[in-house]
Amino acid sequence: MLSRTADSLFWMCRYTERAENTARMLDVNLQMSLLPQDAQTREGSWLGVLRISELQGLYQQKYASISPHDVLQYMVRDPENPSSIFSCMRAARENARAVRGSLTTEVWETYNTTWLELLKHLHTGLLERNPGEFFEWVKFRSHLARGVTTGTMLQDEALYFLRIGMHLERADNTARMLDVKFHEREGNGQEGRSEPAGAAALQSEFYRWSALLSSVSGLEIYRKVYRDVITPDRVAELLILHGDMPRSLLATMRAVADDLARVSNQRSTETERRAGMLCAELQYGRVEDILASGLHQYLDHFLDRINDLGNRISQDFLVPLS
Repeated sequence: MLSRTADSLFWMCRYTERAENTARMLDVNLQMSLLPQDAQTREGSWLGVLRISELQGLYQQKYASISPHDVLQYMVRDPENPSSIFSCMRAARENARAVRGSLTTEVWETYNTTWLELLKHLHTGLLERNPGEFFEWVKFRSHLARGVTTGTMLQDEALYFLRIGMHLERADNTARMLDVKFHEREGNGQEGRSEPAGAAALQSEFYRWSALLSSVSGLEIYRKVYRDVITPDRVAELLILHGDMPRSLLATMRAVADDLARVSNQRSTETERRAGMLCAELQYGRVEDILASGLHQYLDHFLDRINDLGNRISQDFLVPLS
């Protein structure tokens, strides 16, 4: 397969996954903002949305303050924001158009229709009128694209590069969300508290972790796996080490390692080795050890390794990043 073709397939799926992840994050944050909370907590939660995507600095160059309306506009509509839903869906459609000959008709029509419907929804004000419905639409179109791709495309290199892009983006997003949410917890003084938390604080904790799980479709899975109250340690274990959880770090890295082996070439030995090592560490890791060594440091190191893998995949298979 030509490197340029593989590159477009890889980024087509990665941008679609990023748009879905952004919609999930904004939807849950919007729902959480409806709960009783002080102004500082509300502003901190919307600031967390920007921190997850590393967009705090760019946002503050355009807006004087952090408000739900401005963050939503920036993360959904802004064409200058490379991680906005608009920019991601535009990039996904353009990459699909560039490799239209490598896609089935159903896949191309799904991506093209998604882009046209997005323009219509933004023009008619669906985001402002019913943001929940808009975010559900974004998630549905991502699910549809994934299902059509799996159900209609030949299981060859094209499909493998699509899946590598999707799972790399998913791993990156899960790690970022965990890191930011645990930082919020530390900032709110939950770490090392010597006195029992009050009822209001416990309720806030419950909703915070429920929201994190909901953002990765993990709340029902958590209840099936643990059948107990939600605790931060178990949330971390589920989203990092549980291989049956589709958006966990282990599940995504296992998929990346498997698909890298399928597209292996003479230059990719080191990339495969690093992906395999990361997968093995997750497979045999223990959450107690991760928390003891510091979750932030662990996730920060994981994100560095994910970024390194992405760069190495570009060097080995795709159009190298400039």
